[in-house]
Amino acid sequence: MITLRRNTRRRRVQRGKQDIQLSFYPQEHPGPLTDDFGILSAFDEIRLPPSGVSGLLPLEGAEIVTYVYRGALAQESSNGSSRVVHAGEFQRMTIGRGSRHKETNALRTDFTHMFRITLRPTEVGFDSAHEQKRFAVGQRHNLMCVIASQDGRKKSLSILQDALIYSSILDIGHHIAHDLSPGRSAWLHVINGEVAMQDIILTEGDGAGIAIEPSVSLTARENTEILLVDLGPAPRSFV
Repeated sequence: MITLRRNTRRRRVQRGKQDIQLSFYPQEHPGPLTDDFGILSAFDEIRLPPSGVSGLLPLEGAEIVTYVYRGALAQESSNGSSRVVHAGEFQRMTIGRGSRHKETNALRTDFTHMFRITLRPTEVGFDSAHEQKRFAVGQRHNLMCVIASQDGRKKSLSILQDALIYSSILDIGHHIAHDLSPGRSAWLHVINGEVAMQDIILTEGDGAGIAIEPSVSLTARENTEILLVDLGPAPRSFV
């Protein structure tokens, strides 16, 4: 079963020059992709203007994986720590009880463009933590490169939740497939380009929830970049 969230159906929120596109938006009318997709509670695309501030994010208890696609993201936490996540880097972060987090575009002349995956925790009370790594284009070229996993496989980011997050940069005409273990589901997002999945064409900004399928199989119709989140078990509304 494949359920689409077309780019045109995402919720767009604009705050000044800041532009946020939300794949899931609970205030919408009830539907299979309104609130979440299993433990995937948010998949957001964010563009911050030069020196723009995203504000304090009181996401206590959340586990977040951020991909800085272009630009650089400066972060400050209420515990006094600070860091910069640069283009091509992925970061895993948890925000513990009572902590706060602020983000700013570290660039003064260009936008920072990033993608944020939020996973619903299965436990409470964990501490704030972060880890970030760069995965080169060569590591992601025409294959599924695991960038986050529960067991930290292949030097990926170590996450707490039952999920595998992959990044792939595909040449036009390249076919790729990812097997899903029984009972698992997946979320696919097209960052740029165009892919064919079965008889469905997905273009930039489109997302798809996949459940009760043996695999995610697609072919790039243009030079394309995707993110894939392998989740388990499948959301109740899809089984």
